[in-house]
Amino acid sequence: MNLSERDKKHIWHPLTQHKTAKELIAIVKAEGASIWDEDGNEYIDGIASWYTSMYGHGHPKIKAAITKQMNTLDFVMFSGFTHKPAVALSESLIRILPTNQQKIFFNDNGSTAVEAAIKMALQYHSNAGEKRDTLIAFEDGFHGDTFGAMSASGLASYNAPFEDFLLNVIRIPTPQKHNLAEVLEKLEIAIAENSCAAFIFEPLVQGAAGMKFHSAKGLDALITRCQTADILCIADEIMTGFGKTGKNFASDYLTQNPDIMCLGKALTAGMFPLSITSCSQAVFNRFLNDEIHKGFFHAHTFSAHPLGCAAALEGLALLNASEILTQRNSIAKSHEVFVEKISNHLKVKAARCIGVVLAIDLEVEMERYGKLRDTLYQHFISQGIVLRPLGNTIYVLPPYIISAKQLQKIYDSIEEALLLM
Repeated sequence: MNLSERDKKHIWHPLTQHKTAKELIAIVKAEGASIWDEDGNEYIDGIASWYTSMYGHGHPKIKAAITKQMNTLDFVMFSGFTHKPAVALSESLIRILPTNQQKIFFNDNGSTAVEAAIKMALQYHSNAGEKRDTLIAFEDGFHGDTFGAMSASGLASYNAPFEDFLLNVIRIPTPQKHNLAEVLEKLEIAIAENSCAAFIFEPLVQGAAGMKFHSAKGLDALITRCQTADILCIADEIMTGFGKTGKNFASDYLTQNPDIMCLGKALTAGMFPLSITSCSQAVFNRFLNDEIHKGFFHAHTFSAHPLGCAAALEGLALLNASEILTQRNSIAKSHEVFVEKISNHLKVKAARCIGVVLAIDLEVEMERYGKLRDTLYQHFISQGIVLRPLGNTIYVLPPYIISAKQLQKIYDSIEEALLLM
């Protein structure tokens, strides 16, 4: 019995309707920009396994860092103790985060990073004697699957069964060049009619919504208005962080700094589950009090896991290494050339790119979205490529170490996919 058959007996997979799902592919090996199944078939990982393995699978330097750390300190709880990998990682992160970020709180995945950020924001106001119970978020945003993160998300396909149990959230459109006045007006109404604690957003790129882009200038205006009302601004950089948009963080395109940031995914290069919620000194100071209950009593068993910290430290060393920067720039330029080539195709509604993120919206009727997505996914798999279209959007977000030949194969496959339309 192969792995796929054995899997069926006991495993419940994420984002899967098991009654209609197709046969799973059992992966037995990963290296560089490729993964291999149990039959020996190779696949180019065109989305870096959900934007995590940005330096490629099994990077030797990151593996060596984890192994070295494992032989020194495998794990110790982080309440009442500290350790060198966590301290060193906090110092390294503070050097590249926006200048107002001063404190690092450790979590174990993206959703829990957002969950901690939302709880920080709500308690920030509670500690000052205010009850603020409303979040502001963008339409079609996605921030994770735990309850606070899910509340902030605006995609009904993920949230529908839980709508009656979620936090109070006011949604506004993303700012574009043509609609900033309208969005600011809706923000003013939200602030006037609600007790708003925080504004949470994916800066510049909404991932699960289909890699939708929005205006940095417009986002700056929204942050400025929120901060004048003491509404904490939370930048969810779990997808965008660590070089994907061309800068270390998408927030680096802004002039206004967020009060809180959420980091994950590529933080450890996909080698270990670890995430970060960072904040300004002002946010942290609101929790300093002789009353114990005004501290932030939130914890994860595996907070600041030494192995994850070791992986993250090595990832940060690679992030702006000359060879990685060269490869990041090369991918970005290749994407730009491909966008220019494909934008006028009859089947292409819109094409865009920023950094290593490429997205192509296809011209298709709404009722065909689900079927088209499955058709496209199977097309790419049959050609040895892992891409997971979002509705009518094909996106590419490859590891930084992908070869020019592998990237061209992805482009060629996308052009072939247009013939399926």
